Amino acid sequence: MSLLTESNKLEENFFIDPEAIVPAGQDPEGDDALLDVARELHAYLQGFGARLVHNEGAVAIEVAGNVEVEGRRYPFRLVPERGVLARVQKWRKLAAERHLALVRERLNEASVAEFESEVHRFVARVLREAEAEGLAGARFLRALETGKELASRRFRIVEDRLAEASSRRRAETLAEVARGTVQLTRYPESFETAFMMRRRFVAILGPTNSGKTHQAMEALAQAATGVYLAPLRLLALENYERLADRGVAVSLVTGEERRLTPGATHVASTIEMLDTSRAVEVAVIDEIQMLEDLERGSAWTAAVCGAAAKTVYLLGALSARPAVEALAERLGCELEVTTLARKSPLEMAPRAVGSIGQLRRGDAVIAFSRRDVLNWATNIAAAGFRVATIYGNLSPEVRRAQAQRFRDGEADIVVATDAIGMGLNLPVARVVFSTAKKFDGISEDILAPWLTHQIAGRAGRFGLHEAGLVAGFDDHTHRIISRLMRTPADPLSNRGFYVTPSLRHVKSIAAATGEHTLARLLELFSRNIDLTDDFFLPGDLSEQTERAQWLDSLPLSLEHRFTLSLVPVSTRVETLNQAWQGWARALAKERSSHLSIEPVGDMRYALQAAEDACKKYSAYAWLGYRLPDYYPDAEAAVALARSMSETVDEMLARQHGRRRDEKRTPTPARRVRRGLASRGDRREGRTRTGG
Repeated sequence: MSLLTESNKLEENFFIDPEAIVPAGQDPEGDDALLDVARELHAYLQGFGARLVHNEGAVAIEVAGNVEVEGRRYPFRLVPERGVLARVQKWRKLAAERHLALVRERLNEASVAEFESEVHRFVARVLREAEAEGLAGARFLRALETGKELASRRFRIVEDRLAEASSRRRAETLAEVARGTVQLTRYPESFETAFMMRRRFVAILGPTNSGKTHQAMEALAQAATGVYLAPLRLLALENYERLADRGVAVSLVTGEERRLTPGATHVASTIEMLDTSRAVEVAVIDEIQMLEDLERGSAWTAAVCGAAAKTVYLLGALSARPAVEALAERLGCELEVTTLARKSPLEMAPRAVGSIGQLRRGDAVIAFSRRDVLNWATNIAAAGFRVATIYGNLSPEVRRAQAQRFRDGEADIVVATDAIGMGLNLPVARVVFSTAKKFDGISEDILAPWLTHQIAGRAGRFGLHEAGLVAGFDDHTHRIISRLMRTPADPLSNRGFYVTPSLRHVKSIAAATGEHTLARLLELFSRNIDLTDDFFLPGDLSEQTERAQWLDSLPLSLEHRFTLSLVPVSTRVETLNQAWQGWARALAKERSSHLSIEPVGDMRYALQAAEDACKKYSAYAWLGYRLPDYYPDAEAAVALARSMSETVDEMLARQHGRRRDEKRTPTPARRVRRGLASRGDRREGRTRTGG
């Protein structure tokens, strides 16, 4: 009889691998002594509900049994830590009698009792922790029945599964609480002043160059109190000056600049700076079609819901009508819609421009990146034209100065990105598209019809040109632009208006859930807000959440983390990111950050450095207006931003053509630098940070 035959007669639950038992070089056939030892080993193991198993290349004792907790039995099949006997090769070198002795040494009443006590304690603890989380612990304990594995490993598996389930359960609980805390169906009610008012909406919709702004600004100028809300600081500044020229007591309030007039009755501001607690007679919300913008559309949603004015003017493209009508109905506001036609015709040129030599004075050449704008400007200047340039990375002051050069005839041609399509009134006779494609951050694709119309609409300023012309630079681009000009823009959706959380929303979620990390609070808002009808939807919080993850590592208050997460500066630009992080670290140490001057004149990429310096100064000013105790140089930052903007304007003028008799106007940069330096020398015991 072989050991295998003898083993097969044993109960299946206690089967022993014969190769794990037979000593090397011993033949069980006919060896009664060896069989007797095997039978004795089987019987001994069976008496404890155990068997020999392979465990990761070793021979081990697996113990099966049950533990009883509160009247319920929980089975287990595990290898105790002391149950690992020897590596297989070493085991087979031992005599059968040594096998039996080693098993008896490791498996006995005391060791089994101790092991069962260990399992009992573990099972009881798991049941308690699961119950505390509202979970059924028994389903996790089934992992103790798989066999052939160390108890410690199976314990970790049970713990990990319980922790994962508990985490999911807590997340679900937090989600439920968040949904109950932030109900977007009631979002308009969060703007208490506007919600309690009887408001009337007046929508004035039409294409570019249709005179939309005139009627609304007349009503605003004649109102006793009012506010103008712009998408760009440049537009806010232009209409601030427009109101001031009419004798209106008006203040300018943007994220990066304040011009406060004592006793002001009116405010011109960027849309994010709307004071929803201040009731006025008239509010004007410009570029209402921006409701559809994923990144900034939430500011327009908030303005429409929260502008506390008796009459709210909504100015924008014709495509915005369904959205305006839906919002007015949802908010219970009376709505009057006026549609306007373009004042001068807009026509496609009969053919493509073909070459730089065929460009002419009064043209606007459109490209879609800073690099392409500068390349086109350089090539056009080399052909003998004086060129103005306008692109998104330029500060509002530089864009305005460059636009003024074109208006004054100091530049023959303007080369611009789609930044020209909003907020700049230029005497453009013909818009020339250098391409019909734009990179959207993911891929390069054909322009949207609405964007094509908006850019093309800058051609043919009423009163200066009989008609505006639109052309492509080459034949292929010309054909695509011609088709896009004939394609009507898709109307805005009448639901799904973007909303982003205010500090009040974030604090409410934190109070309800006990969560304190800003990144997690933003995720709770974005993923778990009440979306019962999808009229309001969470906007894009990806960049803010990414910043919050870094800010959460600093010992900052929730308010300070939230403020820092919104600083209008690109953390993708290394120098700007370093400045932003420096400001945050200083605030975490409760130290003041003072402004440092950016030297750019001797740098290889001086223009880029100067543009980035403008953005740094503006971002510092943004912080300075919100946290003046920690960022006390806000006014100096504004002055430096203006000075650096003049430097950028001069650089562009030098690069792309200037009259020889034209002299550079001195800037106040040195005066600002001297003032900062002398003031810094007087500050003793104050911390200066590199940002």
